[in-house]
Amino acid sequence: MEKYLKAIQQNVCAICVDSNESGHCKLTDKEICAVEYFLPEIVSVIHNSNTDDLQECYNRLKEIVCVNCRAQTLDGYCYLREDSNCSLDRYFSLIIETILKVDSGEI
Repeated sequence: MEKYLKAIQQNVCAICVDSNESGHCKLTDKEICAVEYFLPEIVSVIHNSNTDDLQECYNRLKEIVCVNCRAQTLDGYCYLREDSNCSLDRYFSLIIETILKVDSGEI
């Protein structure tokens, strides 16, 4: 998992709105990054996805990851996603691309 985390930090965290100009996370100890927290689940969903359809993969991530996030209500509403404040939602395509590049040895 370490190689995925390192690649995510270099390719996603570096441009995240929650990072400083040096690419370091500005979230406090009371906040967590969904991407880092759920990284094993995210990698598993991508590895077990039998499709190139990003929407299908996105829906699967929501079923597995978002349902376990404390920001999502039982009816599926997420105030973070609604406000474009969920890092997993915001950087979804880049996260998938980064994980696939790690798998292929490009990163």
